[in-house]
Amino acid sequence: MNIFSKVLLLSAFLPLASIAQKSDSPKPNWFNLDLVQDGVFGVSTERAYELLKNKKSVPVVVAVIDGGIQQDHEDLKDVMYVNPKEVAGNKKDDDNNGYADDIYGWNFLGSPVGTVRYDNLEVVRMVRKYQDRYASVVNSTPLDKEERAEFNLYKRLVTEYMGKMENARYGYEQLSTLSKQVNAIVGKIGKAKPSLKDFDSYKAANELESKALRAIRSSLKKDPDYVKFKEELDETLHYYYSQVNYHLNIDYDPRDSVKDDYANGWQRRYGNSDIQGPDADHGTHVAGIIGANRKNDIGIKGVADNVRILGVRAVPDGDERDKDVANAIFYAVDNGAKVINMSFGKSFSWDKKLVDSAVRYAASKDVLLVHAAGNDGKNTDYSNNFPTAIFSDERDPNMWHAPRPIFAALEQAGAGAGPMSGGMRSRTPIRLARDTTKLGLPKAANWIEVGASGWKNDGSLVAEFSNYGKRTVDVFAPGVKINSTMPGSKYKENDGTSMASPVVAGVAALIRSYYPSLTAMEVKDIIMKSVVKVEQKIKVVDVEGSKRVPLSELCVSGGVVNAYNAIQLAEKLQRK
Repeated sequence: MNIFSKVLLLSAFLPLASIAQKSDSPKPNWFNLDLVQDGVFGVSTERAYELLKNKKSVPVVVAVIDGGIQQDHEDLKDVMYVNPKEVAGNKKDDDNNGYADDIYGWNFLGSPVGTVRYDNLEVVRMVRKYQDRYASVVNSTPLDKEERAEFNLYKRLVTEYMGKMENARYGYEQLSTLSKQVNAIVGKIGKAKPSLKDFDSYKAANELESKALRAIRSSLKKDPDYVKFKEELDETLHYYYSQVNYHLNIDYDPRDSVKDDYANGWQRRYGNSDIQGPDADHGTHVAGIIGANRKNDIGIKGVADNVRILGVRAVPDGDERDKDVANAIFYAVDNGAKVINMSFGKSFSWDKKLVDSAVRYAASKDVLLVHAAGNDGKNTDYSNNFPTAIFSDERDPNMWHAPRPIFAALEQAGAGAGPMSGGMRSRTPIRLARDTTKLGLPKAANWIEVGASGWKNDGSLVAEFSNYGKRTVDVFAPGVKINSTMPGSKYKENDGTSMASPVVAGVAALIRSYYPSLTAMEVKDIIMKSVVKVEQKIKVVDVEGSKRVPLSELCVSGGVVNAYNAIQLAEKLQRK
């Protein structure tokens, strides 16, 4: 699913005040600004360009694997990749690459007759996968070792599915009631854009209206713009509607409309050329962060100034499928991408080995992968967020809460990380006694995992929603109130590691554009070594509660990405 999806804990409407954006806001373009010069913890892009004056650059293709991109957006149309060997609209594969009319990229969520918008969460697809085999099985049923492991996984899947569905139904019920009351109140006030004063003057007709008024007033005290409140309310209501009717609907499966042989993970030729699709909000926002036109004096400024955005649609409204992700990576690499941004993730993986093969292929072709760490506020050293840089072993990675290779290595090292009954992990995090990188874990070297940070240089630097991990998250980058492109040639602020990842992808593209001789691994090394280290401790919440820890406990590099430092380091490295 879109990695910045909203998760609200609802209780009689009052927490809906959390929908509203906080009144304090950063400076415009803050993610490109500098901590010392501008007072916000951006990545110093503007300072970096001072170092690059009079230097030549080459265009770099950056693939955005996402839910769709508006290729003719006013701030993107001049930076989109255009296939020079393909003739638009003739329904022929002019360049013989297996994809007809792929002018701006490819859509793996469609067919010649249509395209997919909604899909299930992976947990639902996996419940469907196992239910015919294990729905009638009980704990006392004789099973061999492999069947027992699958049965235990099935039970965990069902438990998670039922919990998610219960929350989704409750959320949809509460939001539907709130939305109905808000509409009724605004209708009685008689203004399209009522003010806080209007709501203060309104006398509630019943208890439901009283609750709705409390939510509205609390929101507008933080941000007086009613239109923003209503937009956010409608978006959140739609999110829960999608959860109940599509994401978690066990009877809904749209795959037939793609017309592929879904069981064949190695099938490459399917889809259509519609890279925008029916919902391009997320992908368009991501693309703008990477490379929105910096020279047209409209909209925003992307990080990189000489990129070509290749759109690869593989992420529906729901969880992406491993087959589509793998094919999106293969396609991006084969069409010249040197950086691939992946702002998506999920808790379970259907065919991780297939994705691993695509990641290895990208590495063999000198392509850097940049991935969002996820928005669950969890430690991914112990919780899954697929796809992951850690390669799968011969066992099913879904049998574990954390990436399987970590625990396999720890078991071999005698660290006491064996599975509990039912394949469940202890709720108490395991304290790793040694650096897992010394245990020989197979891990992609061409991969950067990115957490989200805010603009304030204090204990709140790491966004409260951002996943983190001393061994599994590499860096942090701006991911709070990031203003970027939206369909309809519009602009909007969004939060998420989905926004932090393209910031880093943009920095990587900037380096590869001005220093094209550097390899993907060298670029990653530069980004990791050039971060701005953080001195103060950072607030995080885990199973032990709220605490403050050094940023080095939350990511490998212990810092926030910095383009200015990275360019300086790239210059030194290229001279050697």
